[in-house]
Amino acid sequence: MSKITTSKTVNTQLVESLVQAIRSLSPAEQALLEEKLFGDVPYPSTLELMHLADQGGAFNFWHDEPDLYTIEDGEPIEWQ
Repeated sequence: MSKITTSKTVNTQLVESLVQAIRSLSPAEQALLEEKLFGDVPYPSTLELMHLADQGGAFNFWHDEPDLYTIEDGEPIEWQ
């Protein structure tokens, strides 16, 4: 577990009490709590993630890499 450093006073006792209360919830209650806390936070769709990977620039280094393999390399895979 990571330590959080802050200049403000942290109510550790309250946080520990909340964690204990959350852990005592049933799985259904925990799921409901998670929905209430994070339900309005939209997750990116697969298409949005693909666009980010394509346009974000994180994989641009691959453009400078040499082509090591061709279509003639290796053996074909038979799908069943």
